Amino acid sequence: MFASHLDPRVGTKDIEQVPSRNGYGDGLVEAATRDERVVALSADLTESTRTLPFAEKFPKRFVQVGITEQNMASVAAGMAMMGKVPFIASYAMFSPGRNWEQIRTTIAYNDSNVKIIGAHAGVSVGPDGATHQAIEDIAIMRVMPNMIVIAPADYHEARKATLAAAGHAGPVYIRIGRSNTPVVTTPESPFTIGKAEQLAFRDEAHEKRVGIVVTGTLAHNALMAAKELSEQHSIGTGVLHMATIKPLDTGALSAFAEEHGVLVTVEEHQVAGGLGSAVAEYLSEVRPTKIARIGVRDQFGQSGEPDELVAHYGMDTAAIVRAAAAIAT
Repeated sequence: MFASHLDPRVGTKDIEQVPSRNGYGDGLVEAATRDERVVALSADLTESTRTLPFAEKFPKRFVQVGITEQNMASVAAGMAMMGKVPFIASYAMFSPGRNWEQIRTTIAYNDSNVKIIGAHAGVSVGPDGATHQAIEDIAIMRVMPNMIVIAPADYHEARKATLAAAGHAGPVYIRIGRSNTPVVTTPESPFTIGKAEQLAFRDEAHEKRVGIVVTGTLAHNALMAAKELSEQHSIGTGVLHMATIKPLDTGALSAFAEEHGVLVTVEEHQVAGGLGSAVAEYLSEVRPTKIARIGVRDQFGQSGEPDELVAHYGMDTAAIVRAAAAIAT
């Protein structure tokens, strides 16, 4: 059963599809309207990262640094030290990919109030190919002290995450996608940094059970898998969305693992170092749990259509169903 706060069109052909990056663009303008300290920097990708509406509305609060992601991080750190709330945006492959050391030393090490937006994350960036597909960014950012790491499910969560980041004192990383993805939440759906939300609840009439822990825009695939598992395989399946990967909502995760017994983690990222690793690391210490991890397995991406690539790397609904059916107890 889907949570009541989800869009009622989830699971139907009428579901809306919007890039999560649009939520960042709208949220940034809203955050800047609320707080004059908010400024934005772009590394020559203003339209692609959806920073353009901000630049047009607040030209005196926008800085185009050009193709200098390392400089962008350092400039933003200095602006934060002077009381501004800087948002820096580029493709995730370049920020935090190319400027990781500057983010580490000038932002995280100093606990600077900078918000890092990694656009075009995951393989579903599509035809741009392996050089532009960030599938290691969660790993390199969650290892960094002081850093919050967020992967919104859709447009609405990306907007809310942007607003929440603007109000949070300290560095935040938000990964957003390029392609159209299903909008599963609503403007009223809850979002809090550090808090997981259960999107689906298992049918207790089914003896077999499995829990799906998902992050980011694959949330819709996880929901469709839960529906199929319940209706066609008689497996009671819940879905827990970890929009915030760091800090992990350990209370919600522990309760979810206890309720379902075994888990499947789902992320558009390498299985090493991402959500699945975070879940396994925590539960191994407090509640050893059998876990199947869905994600890219030690490969680079390639060119292709978004849905085609998600399926190729085993992250579509069918792959989640197979993994969950195999592990269910």
